[in-house]
Amino acid sequence: MRFPVLLFIVVACMVGCKQKDASKSTALDTSQTDSTQFTSIEWQQQTIDFGKITEGQKLEVVYHFKNTGTKPLIISKVEPGCGCTVAETPTEPVAPGKEGTIKGAFDSNNRVGTQHKSIFVSANTKGTQHHELVFTVEVDKKS
Repeated sequence: MRFPVLLFIVVACMVGCKQKDASKSTALDTSQTDSTQFTSIEWQQQTIDFGKITEGQKLEVVYHFKNTGTKPLIISKVEPGCGCTVAETPTEPVAPGKEGTIKGAFDSNNRVGTQHKSIFVSANTKGTQHHELVFTVEVDKKS
């Protein structure tokens, strides 16, 4: 008798979780296509030059922005251009007039030389919903 009850609870939880995920996904999808929900973003810097680091160092990358529009800013996707860079997607909308950050990290292991890396951001912004953030770093060979 315990098994059917347990099975029912597990299935109910899975359905509830999928419904929550679906509603969140729908809200994000709508924010990217409904131009009445678009806002404006102002990047403090879209290109950063970090100078020189030594091979093997991990570099933290932070891009600051402000929602200069009148609607909540929803960052739906943050995607690094390659596997040596990781980035975090903000989970909460940024209210009008408020500031936020896109954070990433670069692993310089086996990456000697000049590195030009990109992080691609999708958001509900006027003009374009796709933004490219770039950083450059010179990686010196570890001695």
